Amino acid sequence: MIVEVIAVGTELLLGQIVNGNGAVIGRRLAEEGLDAHYQVVVGDNDDRLVAALTTALGRADAVILTGGIGPTQDDLTREAICHATGRVMAFSEEYAGRLRARWESTGRVMPESNLRQAEYPQGGLQLPNAKGTAPGIALQHDGTWIFALPGVPQEMKALLNDEVMPRLRRMAGGPAVVKSRLLRSWGMSESQVAELLDDLFQASVNPSVAFLASSGEIKVRITAKANTEEEASALIAPLESEVRLRLGTRIFGSDGETIEAIVLGMLERRGWRLATAESATGGLIAARITSVPGASRVFVGSTVCYTAELKHRLLDVPAATLAEAGVVSEETAMAMAVGAARLLGAEVAVSVTGSAGPDEQEQPAGTMVIGVHTPEDTAARTFRLPGDRERVRTYAGTAALQLVRLAVEGSWWRT
Repeated sequence: MIVEVIAVGTELLLGQIVNGNGAVIGRRLAEEGLDAHYQVVVGDNDDRLVAALTTALGRADAVILTGGIGPTQDDLTREAICHATGRVMAFSEEYAGRLRARWESTGRVMPESNLRQAEYPQGGLQLPNAKGTAPGIALQHDGTWIFALPGVPQEMKALLNDEVMPRLRRMAGGPAVVKSRLLRSWGMSESQVAELLDDLFQASVNPSVAFLASSGEIKVRITAKANTEEEASALIAPLESEVRLRLGTRIFGSDGETIEAIVLGMLERRGWRLATAESATGGLIAARITSVPGASRVFVGSTVCYTAELKHRLLDVPAATLAEAGVVSEETAMAMAVGAARLLGAEVAVSVTGSAGPDEQEQPAGTMVIGVHTPEDTAARTFRLPGDRERVRTYAGTAALQLVRLAVEGSWWRT
């Protein structure tokens, strides 16, 4: 069964509001095993909304609209449904009475414009909205169902779960499950990962393979559709094993696992404590670490040493190292990590120094040097990271945590 989603509102097009409703609806459709081939965002314009709805009716079994059913002049979804389906607008005296009673109970006078919410396309159903004043709408037209939901997220979610999903489930004619497994990797570009897994991607139908890049990580998503979650898991398992075999230690986690949580867990199992010494990232790594509940069991603290003088005075980076190798160097990064471990009383320390940009400082913009110290070794690695200043800093934070992971498990020192 194919379901199309139309989010209505000029504010969505202008970026004033993020289209979170589309994500929520898409996720719920996937959970129910329903296909969603298109999501469309349309502004508050009757002609364009009618065109989008007409197109959706021609290629989907059901259409869910969110937004545009409020009381103001720019709430045009009800009218657009009428125009797209050739229906007249009906008016519910019963619901109008409920609106008046609701306003009277608050001691306020209801604006006449609120009566627009008692209107609905002829032949449709008004869906009760327990969390707001705008009822949803359900209408079948030429074999395709149209559902109109409020744009207010909590109202939309309630109507989606209580009114729309049960109807779609019955229409689909049986249970179905879409299950995804997300494998998180680091150390290769998206194109490199895609090339390594190209034959799996080309052959994949059910389960399917997709690639996603974000914050320096490359995610491999394996998605299967089946009648039960157990059957979907069984379809995913052999493909997941093959992906893990090919990517090896580049895969560090799956699904909702984060690198910071994984690193803290590894350190806690070893009985090691962690410290950070940050220059260009300015505390970004420490912030990610402390976002994990229970981080205090492992993380002891951080120093932000932005200047060469502080690197020398607080972290004991030799003046000769700073002068001869430079602030942005592997020698300085290693000395910073060793100094942070000593200063803060940690077995493991990670350091970052670099030129995040846009101005060049000793090294070209985007040059970031990361050092890691453990009881077993100390080493550093230089990265040339793309993008603007914030992207470079974000990628450097991810790389630093990944190098701690590799160092703790003992594999970085062999690469």
